[in-house]
Amino acid sequence: MALKIYDSDNKPYIVATMFDNAKLQTALVRERRDRYSFPFGDAEIVQIAFSGIYIVYGDMLVKQNRLRIKAFDEPELVELHFSLTGGGIMENYLTNKRLDIKANQHNIIYSPDFDGMAEFTTNKPHKFFEVNFERNRFIDLTSESSTLLRNFAEKITNNHSVELSAENLPISLAMHGCINDIMNCQFTGGLKLLFLQSKCFELLALQAQAFEEAAEKRNTTTIKSTYDKDRIYYAREYLLANASHPPSLTELAKTAGINEFKLKQGFKEIFHNTVFGYLSDYKLMRAKELLADSSKNIKHISDELGYSSVQHFSSAFSKKFGISPAKAR
Repeated sequence: MALKIYDSDNKPYIVATMFDNAKLQTALVRERRDRYSFPFGDAEIVQIAFSGIYIVYGDMLVKQNRLRIKAFDEPELVELHFSLTGGGIMENYLTNKRLDIKANQHNIIYSPDFDGMAEFTTNKPHKFFEVNFERNRFIDLTSESSTLLRNFAEKITNNHSVELSAENLPISLAMHGCINDIMNCQFTGGLKLLFLQSKCFELLALQAQAFEEAAEKRNTTTIKSTYDKDRIYYAREYLLANASHPPSLTELAKTAGINEFKLKQGFKEIFHNTVFGYLSDYKLMRAKELLADSSKNIKHISDELGYSSVQHFSSAFSKKFGISPAKAR
């Protein structure tokens, strides 16, 4: 991709230019990391390209809350978008569409041209992750899939700017796991190509499944108001922030400003897990990441995540992943 971002004096800066096509033919997987420092903010962006798929992820710290942005010289791409932290608003003047970006949410987007405005919270970290499929490849992949994806692909074929759903969904722990696997891939050569391809296809399948299930449950949901949804999201953030010493359900409901029934039912509807089932999965996924750091011993990780003993931690980890923490590292 290539973006032209304008500062407060309307001076343009070019960000994240794509790989040269000739270079893409010389390696199975191309990868690069770029750092940017501009008057309107700083960013570090990683790009990985292979076989008609472009992975882009990074961190941004924005100093101006309102930025003029133009996308140019882009191939026609379908974007699996994941907002990891931070949020904002993207408004495309060409289509009169407004896209709300919130932390820990995802969607699938096709927007062949962008000329508009972006608003971000200033001086707070923004982290994003994208998998971009070349349009024809995405259409081929989804031609025999679900009705939802086929309808989406049909709109793309007609060159309509469109999102898979008008409402973003929360990023599941399985999606987070996929994203972390891609970011921390240790394979090289042909194995790296196979691994990254499989993970990108897995992310697409997980997103499609999530939106299919959301569409089926929309008419029978307990949580209907925006306020209740916001309280459920707040409860999740509070729960994870206190993962090593979690509150009780009663305490969590009181903190979130919602009754226990709505908390339990709403949490299950939105995150497809119970409150403490979600917490357990989160802690074990976090343990998997921490085990990659050889400077931390298993007891330290167990204590950091709030397990009562190393034995309890090892038992839960083995049950989840089919391998002990010691062998996992």
